[in-house]
Amino acid sequence: MRITVNDCLGLDAFSSGILVGAKKNTDNRIRSVSVMDAQNVETAIEQNGIKEQMVLTSFYGMEDSEDKQRQVVEGLARRGVGALAVFHVSKKSPMMRGKLDEIGQQAGLPIVIIPAESKVEYSDAIEQIMDSLLYGDSFKNGLINNTIYHLLNFEKHKTFETAIRKAAISNEFQMVLLSKDFNPLLTVETRQIITVADAIKLGKSREFDSSGKYTFVDVDGVITYWGTISINGDKCFLLLVDNEDNYSQGEMTKLAEIIELAIGMWKYSPERDVKAEFIKALIRNNKSLAYSLRDEMDIKADDILSVFHARGIDTKYGNDVIHDYEKQEKITVLRLDEGDETYGIVLRDGKIKAAEEDEPEKTKCLRLYDKLKAGQKGVRIFHATGIDGIEGAGDAFRLIGETWPFVESVFPYKRVFTKYELALVSNCINLQVQGGYMKKTYMDLLEPFRKEVGENKAKQLLETLETFVLDAGMNSGKTSEFMGIHTNTVQYRLKKINDILGAEITGNRVIPGLTMALALKRLDRVVK
Repeated sequence: MRITVNDCLGLDAFSSGILVGAKKNTDNRIRSVSVMDAQNVETAIEQNGIKEQMVLTSFYGMEDSEDKQRQVVEGLARRGVGALAVFHVSKKSPMMRGKLDEIGQQAGLPIVIIPAESKVEYSDAIEQIMDSLLYGDSFKNGLINNTIYHLLNFEKHKTFETAIRKAAISNEFQMVLLSKDFNPLLTVETRQIITVADAIKLGKSREFDSSGKYTFVDVDGVITYWGTISINGDKCFLLLVDNEDNYSQGEMTKLAEIIELAIGMWKYSPERDVKAEFIKALIRNNKSLAYSLRDEMDIKADDILSVFHARGIDTKYGNDVIHDYEKQEKITVLRLDEGDETYGIVLRDGKIKAAEEDEPEKTKCLRLYDKLKAGQKGVRIFHATGIDGIEGAGDAFRLIGETWPFVESVFPYKRVFTKYELALVSNCINLQVQGGYMKKTYMDLLEPFRKEVGENKAKQLLETLETFVLDAGMNSGKTSEFMGIHTNTVQYRLKKINDILGAEITGNRVIPGLTMALALKRLDRVVK
């Protein structure tokens, strides 16, 4: 139900109240209520300056400063607060009725004065305002009864889909049922103010599934509510859109409960999650099923830009990054979340030709992964970017699956791993498993250290060589940073290494074999 300042003035808690300030703005919407007890202006405005909120205060901590009180009123008005209620104002207060009236008019904010002799407390006002917001007069009559009428009319409607569509049209709301991976299973749109895709992308960035009530999310001015329901034991997300902003959170929560009840009574089972099945088919390397699902989703082979497996990106920061990139870069990220792990596919916009792009599409993917990495230190991303359709995507997921448990041991300083690091580790794993002559050939490349210098010196030089080649990209400056030693010391050790090996370690013919040998050495520590 829509509650205004005028509606609040009709409550018992405000019966003794005196309206001053911007009286013409009493049609301001009230969505919530808060108590302001901060002792400085900045904190008061920051904590209570919420659009369409009723703020209750006695100016505790500022009772002797008219200037601070004026600044607070002006600040709250700029933030779009609906109204201010000042409790227990006495004639001795520096902020008497005349001053409040003047400041409220100048700021454009309605102010309700509760006199000092009134026995009304904050708790009385909060309880009555919240009751109005949650359980307004129309709560039992309009939305709920009308929705029940349509959802339980088994004679008129043959399916749950037609019943919910009729209820949505009659009561001006929209509904989207989503899988646990945020893929739409059932969509009922009754107005094209925003796209469902926009609402879903923004919803992904919020952590609302732990809340008992439906979480309010403003999508470009359109009021949406998010929550979880269970269908046949599976968790799903339910998105409700209040087209005309007519209903309270309590009404929308009750509406969700009725929809969930009706789903059970209709024995409704949503269609399968095709997007999640598509990702799972590629992970399992079931390419024939992936081809079939690709056709069902109308995805072209060259639309697949990258596949990835990540840990730690299913957070508000990670969801915000993906949402922004999808919007700005015209790409789509299909995701399958399993606990802390996420499997995904990055798709290009099929409507945009590659020739029309300002930069290579691979660059967009790499920038996305770097941005995700920047969010938290615990993030790890394993990806293959620049692949060839279904075949390439399936092979890439197989490569990632075989190598991701080991690649961090070979490259401990990295957090984003490309197909080049993965391929190197894959070769090392094969050599490790096979053992024998090929592995010995590579490991023999490091034998001169054992033969020509003492054990401690060999360990020191090998550690420097590993860091230089595998971690620092053959950059002596970065090597010194990683190892915490002077650059001159690194240069001296590298010269010593060249002498021991009898070769220039940065030479094009030397580095491939040396890299494999060093990677095998690191992998040996994990496997053993």
